[in-house]
Amino acid sequence: MPTQILWMAPAAALLIGYLLGSIPFGVILTRAAGAGDLRQIGSGNIGATNVLRTGRKGLAAATLLLDALKGAVAIWLVSRLFPGDEQLAAAGAFIGHCFPIWLRFRGGKGVATLMGIVLALYWPIGLVFAAVWLGLLATVRISSVAGMAAAVSAPVAAAAFGRFDLVALLIGLALIVVWKHGANIERLLAGTEPKVGRKGE
Repeated sequence: MPTQILWMAPAAALLIGYLLGSIPFGVILTRAAGAGDLRQIGSGNIGATNVLRTGRKGLAAATLLLDALKGAVAIWLVSRLFPGDEQLAAAGAFIGHCFPIWLRFRGGKGVATLMGIVLALYWPIGLVFAAVWLGLLATVRISSVAGMAAAVSAPVAAAAFGRFDLVALLIGLALIVVWKHGANIERLLAGTEPKVGRKGE
């Protein structure tokens, strides 16, 4: 079989994931609701935490849900069109969210999309992810801490459940999440990182 044909399915899986992941639901929803351009609000991030700063809790919840769903849908769709290339769809969706072509590659930090991805790849990992994320949000109330800890928990949970086939992918995605939180880490070290419900990020 020609090499170019062998690469068609993986390339298509990656592209499908990227196009779905790059849909900026936070920007779309805030504009549709008349809340302005999300990129000009708060931290300028396109995720649910920044949507919450508009004062629209419903919009923030919808953004979180849709950002998670686009990761899950990408994997579900590719599992039916190109079985075996689900991890490429996952990587594409995550990269699409973090670096969407429609927003000049300035996207979100990937936490909600990563949750949808791990739920679709192996739902027990997703439950661990959600428990860590929501548990820390409820206790320390610092979005960046909860998001980074949840991302790091994904490869750890994958190994604990014996899903070593997913560990490398999830380590890579977790590292991107932590890297995208660089400014948050600086504020955490300085003791100036705000809690959920306050301005900044």
